Amino acid sequence: MPPPRALPRRTVLRAAGGLGLLAGLGVAGCGAPFADRRLPIAAGVAQGVYSRLGTTLSEIWREDLHLSTAPEVLATFGSPDNLARLTAGTAEVAFSQVDTAAELIGTVPADGPRALRGLARIYDDALHVVIRRDAPYLRLADLRGARVSIGPQTSGYRVIAQRVLAAAGLDAARDLTPSELGLQDACDALRAGTIDAFFWSGGLPTTGIATLAQELPVRLLDLGDDLPAVRERHPVYSSGTVPASTYGIGEAVSTLLTRNILLVPASMEDDLAEALVHSLFNEQQRLSEAGPAAVTIDARTAIGTQPVPLHPGAERFYRESKDA
Repeated sequence: MPPPRALPRRTVLRAAGGLGLLAGLGVAGCGAPFADRRLPIAAGVAQGVYSRLGTTLSEIWREDLHLSTAPEVLATFGSPDNLARLTAGTAEVAFSQVDTAAELIGTVPADGPRALRGLARIYDDALHVVIRRDAPYLRLADLRGARVSIGPQTSGYRVIAQRVLAAAGLDAARDLTPSELGLQDACDALRAGTIDAFFWSGGLPTTGIATLAQELPVRLLDLGDDLPAVRERHPVYSSGTVPASTYGIGEAVSTLLTRNILLVPASMEDDLAEALVHSLFNEQQRLSEAGPAAVTIDARTAIGTQPVPLHPGAERFYRESKDA
């Protein structure tokens, strides 16, 4: 096991006075101010980017914060599930799509201990509408009457799927033969031919879909015709492109992008929040090896967690990093 890494000196001194200097010098044990914190992380499905990044962050934070136990990485159904765990107190860190977090803000007391606070904008998710390469569908409207998985009820991408379908003039219950499969089950069903398409929102590339594409030629539907209507109704989203090389799809497609943010409760100590963000940026190369989407994490854009306010500890990190 590698020796614990040193926290930034200003953080350990704030957190534990003179004793913190021992931790800052790399001495673990009684001088480590956060040693007993458990910090469970609400991540996502096993084949998703949230899970891979959450596992790597758990290792990084155990080392950098001198934790006695690596934070548990919780397998979840996605953003709504993650936020439910964060507000219930069964998670201390959560990944979430910004649209899901924005909807929750108004339902949680703004000054309550479990109110949402942002650590960082981390990367953008791309909406996938995955079909077989030889399928006849060219646009979203072509899915009328098709067997389509829109995702589990507790998933963040189900919300996006319903909004995009509505912009295309489709209602899942009325115009499709819908199912509610998670990512792995959806990949299995498309491979078996029991569904015609499935929705997913995740970083590029998503491992589960990349694995599927190695066994079954796939395409992604181009959503360019529907993006203006979606963004007019829901300006929290942006538009982007999935490169032609992704999953071997052969040509670039237009799609919807959703910001992902890393969240903690408002009650988290400022010094701990600052230390978490410091480690996130200090180990970005390591995160990028776990998930290529992490390459895009940048301190200049990481403050973009709005409408979720930044945690004061995270804000302090960004301010002092800018001044350094």
